[in-house]
Amino acid sequence: MVKILELFGGIGAPRKALINLGIDHKCIDYVEWQPNRVKAYNALYDHLHKPQDVRGWNLKPDILVHGSPCQDNSRANKQRKGTGKESRSQLMMETLRIIKEMGNWKPKVVIWENVKGVLDHNVIPIFNYYLQEMKKLGYTNSFDVLDARDFGIPHARERVFCISILGDAAFDFSKLEHQPLRNMKEFLEFGPDDKIPEQYLINIPSMLNRIKEFNPNPLGMYKRQLAVIDRY
Repeated sequence: MVKILELFGGIGAPRKALINLGIDHKCIDYVEWQPNRVKAYNALYDHLHKPQDVRGWNLKPDILVHGSPCQDNSRANKQRKGTGKESRSQLMMETLRIIKEMGNWKPKVVIWENVKGVLDHNVIPIFNYYLQEMKKLGYTNSFDVLDARDFGIPHARERVFCISILGDAAFDFSKLEHQPLRNMKEFLEFGPDDKIPEQYLINIPSMLNRIKEFNPNPLGMYKRQLAVIDRY
């Protein structure tokens, strides 16, 4: 059985991947501070987790997955702080602290995921520092930019994945199996008479305003736009 730890766990995508692959596993803990994400995780996996901070956490997993906050790395954030002291990017350093405090015992594999903007010149120093520190801890690092469209998902989602393996073995991204792009229709659901199910209606003001910017409609029908949801 593989023991997994999900830091900055969101709604639990790493765990879902193990389920889809049929890998016997146990999530020894899940760390996420956003209440709505924790609520979604509990609903998906029938748990009663409570929000908690990654700082101060301590357990021993086989695989450690951490997708630290990406807002200050994102190219969409015109005021991103990059490597500044107040940057949320600094939270990836908490993972280094956790591994160091484990002592001689370390996770066999550490997986980190973030936006492609982390490779930009004003942000990459913190990523390089992370790679250097992981190497000092005895890991061999490999990273690449992966696009969800290359794995069957109709969503332009490019992300940097860094896989660190304890010892001298390196992960080979070229061996990943790509899948044909699936049709968006496979991801859409409709209720009776082709009415949009209420759970897929967008009602968050900021998102409605964003949709209006790109699809102005004098009749206000933009409010019934489908919310495109990642299904996995």
